[in-house]
Amino acid sequence: MAEHDRRQGRPDSRESEQSEDDRRMDERRRDARVPVNIWVEEYMGDDLYIQQAGNISVGGVFFERTIPHPIGTRIKLRFELPGREGLIETLGEVVSAPEDPAEYGAGVRFVDLDPVEEKLLRNFVDEYLKSNP
Repeated sequence: MAEHDRRQGRPDSRESEQSEDDRRMDERRRDARVPVNIWVEEYMGDDLYIQQAGNISVGGVFFERTIPHPIGTRIKLRFELPGREGLIETLGEVVSAPEDPAEYGAGVRFVDLDPVEEKLLRNFVDEYLKSNP
């Protein structure tokens, strides 16, 4: 039973409310992540960066040992999944970066992922999870 806010006579919902940061973390982590060691081509304007991915999910990818772009930066991504045919090309948005400037890495959320590419990713993640319980 919810406690009542004595001032207003309404249920006190403070404990059940999630902060905006908690909601964003839940959304970012709604898809299972699996470890990978793949190279991802990242395009920002005319610039090409080659990034090493440490894990991937249907929702995004984490780049290891990279100097991250600012959060909110949109980038074009191209990569292949291990043991799979087919190039995945999508937009990404930088959603996380270490607070400590001495650390490296960046979390990138996929934006407008094509349904065929999403299925490739989902099958890859599902097969990994089945073979690595």
